Amino acid sequence: MSIEIRLVETRRDLDKFIKFQFDHYRGNPYAVPPLVFDELNTLRKDKNPAFEFCDAEYWLAYKDGKIVGRIAGIHNERYVEKWGLKNARFGWIEFIDDYAVSEALLRTVEDWARSKGMEGIVGPMGFTDSDKEGMLVEGFEELGTMPMIYNHPYYQKHLERLGYAKEVDWLEFEVKVPEWVPEKALRVQELISKRSGVHLYEWKSKKELVTKFGKPLFKLLDEAYAGLFGTVPLTERQVDAYIKQYLGFVDPRFTKLVVDEKDELIAFGVAMPSLSHALQKARGRVFPLGWIHILKALRKPEGLDMYLVAVKKEYQSRGVIAFMMTSLTQDCIKAGIKTAETAGELESNHAVQSLWKDFERRQHKRRRAYFKKL
Repeated sequence: MSIEIRLVETRRDLDKFIKFQFDHYRGNPYAVPPLVFDELNTLRKDKNPAFEFCDAEYWLAYKDGKIVGRIAGIHNERYVEKWGLKNARFGWIEFIDDYAVSEALLRTVEDWARSKGMEGIVGPMGFTDSDKEGMLVEGFEELGTMPMIYNHPYYQKHLERLGYAKEVDWLEFEVKVPEWVPEKALRVQELISKRSGVHLYEWKSKKELVTKFGKPLFKLLDEAYAGLFGTVPLTERQVDAYIKQYLGFVDPRFTKLVVDEKDELIAFGVAMPSLSHALQKARGRVFPLGWIHILKALRKPEGLDMYLVAVKKEYQSRGVIAFMMTSLTQDCIKAGIKTAETAGELESNHAVQSLWKDFERRQHKRRRAYFKKL
């Protein structure tokens, strides 16, 4: 039977687009499903502020009347303007192990990209750098995490056979939490604070975090990540949406804010208790019972997922990162956390990888963005 590609046009189609991932990985012990409402908020054109400067279409692949794949095509005008590259993006790609399916999906998104005047295509990527990106190419027998993509091992072979080649790689590390913080690290932390006035801001409530640091946090994120692959500046609407979407869930123990003597933000680190097992049990849904598993994971964390670290350029060589990591390590020890997992770090970003040089660690996953000239 031939493969039929259908455009996602209705809310019911979009529900099928999202649901396919859950069916595709059913029974896989390593895949971690996303939260359904997060997927809806990202993919709905009336919800995601990125559609102020992005255009996108989604498609489903059918074989014998059954859904066997999906893909999204994204045209990010800000990316084109910033980087001077006429590249479209593909994302949310899933397919069964059938070359006819993967070829039909990618050919569809390539044709769409050409219709937009694009000269190349790169992915998997989302609308912005805040979305999940990178195809897993190493670490298939490692538990996935909420902020990163999991995919089947055969995906890489399909893309390379269809003419896609490596653009960039991201590395991920599992970092072991030490049993104690060395006295030397604590003395260095105290010395930095005394000399420069730099100190941790001990925020107590999420309202305080949002009101005082919400917008400065995302402004600093924009500045610190400006030169990284695929990034584009955030709009005001995006910042407001991300504040609402993410800062309401952070934990004071694992979200560190470093400020100067005037209490102005100069660095931050955001980490959260791992929700991997909880999301597997909840199958991506908070209701009716998923919230129980998620709440338990938040209250009694077994592991930690590290999301973001950003430091103002003028403070990057002044010990601020070590200052922040010492505090995070102390709270991990208090909470009984044994391991933490990083988000994807560009393999060329040696500065961020140096954060883990004093920790026992292993590089256990690698993910890749692929490129094809059209």
